[in-house]
Amino acid sequence: MSEGSAAAERGTSRPDRGLRRTAELVGIGVTALVAAVMLGFVLLYWARDLPVASDLYAAFRSLGRGMDAGFGTNVFRHPIMWQSMAVGVLVGVVAPLVGSFLVHREMALIGETLAHTAFAGVAVGILLTASTGWSGSLLLVALVVGILGALAVQWLTERTDAYGDVPIAIMLSGSFAVGTLIISYGDGLTGVNIQGYLFGNLAVVTPEGARLMGALSLIVVAGVALTYKQLLFITFDEQAARVAQLNVTGYNTLLVVLTAVVVVGAMQVLGVILVAAMLVVPVAAASQVARSFRETMYLAVIFGQVSVAGGFAVSIGLGLPSGGSIVVTAIAVYLATVVGSGSSVRAISSHG
Repeated sequence: MSEGSAAAERGTSRPDRGLRRTAELVGIGVTALVAAVMLGFVLLYWARDLPVASDLYAAFRSLGRGMDAGFGTNVFRHPIMWQSMAVGVLVGVVAPLVGSFLVHREMALIGETLAHTAFAGVAVGILLTASTGWSGSLLLVALVVGILGALAVQWLTERTDAYGDVPIAIMLSGSFAVGTLIISYGDGLTGVNIQGYLFGNLAVVTPEGARLMGALSLIVVAGVALTYKQLLFITFDEQAARVAQLNVTGYNTLLVVLTAVVVVGAMQVLGVILVAAMLVVPVAAASQVARSFRETMYLAVIFGQVSVAGGFAVSIGLGLPSGGSIVVTAIAVYLATVVGSGSSVRAISSHG
């Protein structure tokens, strides 16, 4: 290729790169705006009895009725649906955000493991409710158990000589076994719909669960933003990070704890069985077309939002479980990126 033709090719590629980056930033901006609106609704619903908030809440309800009239639906007028959509939107942000590090570290199985640990936490909460009359949130118990499970996985990984995924596999099967035993022991003691936690159900989302997801999302985004460089360093060269005297164990622990936090919040709409998919599938789709790790994160979040929106549309329109609908939509997005990229493997740069 002559120098003139090479220069012409570079000249034509620069506008394409600029357009691509602009489209990504617009997508991230829209996602951030939608997430902020959903967080605002969660707070507004919580404070709806206050003087100013009550007027805003009434206006929001009017907007929902108008949307139902325009779309011919009976969805947007109900606060419970907005709560479910808020949780879904937030999951679409934080799950791919954390999943970007997990996938590139080949730790995708950790999400499934912590989901089963959180299920054991739900089972413990059900038994606690049945035996003591405690009326607290099952998700809070699941969060505590999930974080303890994350710490246990990290502890086992650091202190055993087995292959890296052996402790994870043991925790996965063991925690689910404990959960099933507790559920069987307390069968019939409570009226909790355990299938909703297994497969995902919009009706599982409560006002407390939506508020918890909002708080957890802020924690996850802040945690990733504050430790992005360290997590990136460990992700692509853990040995070099150790040589540089970075606290690798501490940051690994932070990553698995953030994963547990995401899993507990996400299982309200995705269910224990499918929650790990949102940590992996949008990131896998983004990896097909991204040229850098930062771009992978941007695209993964955008694809996560597309999956949530499409999944909710299928779930509401056809009366199907939300978890399966979202995951199938995410897989469809992944297959589209595979076909569109024309390749199954793409090396990415750790630079932005």
